[in-house]
Amino acid sequence: MEDRINRVKEVLVIQGKSQKWLAEQMGISTTAMTAICNNKSQPHLKDLRRMAEILEVDIRELLVSTGG
Repeated sequence: MEDRINRVKEVLVIQGKSQKWLAEQMGISTTAMTAICNNKSQPHLKDLRRMAEILEVDIRELLVSTGG
């Protein structure tokens, strides 16, 4: 089982927004966004911050908690 690092997909589902919509907002391909949402690749921190701004959430909501 691969590690889940980001929660972008969950936040999109909660907000009722599509991966395609976020990809368009970010100016990246839907293929790249799908890889991010499936945790096959991880966005750079600056891109994660931009996603948080677009989705109007705290950047921490886009990351899986390490506990503690």
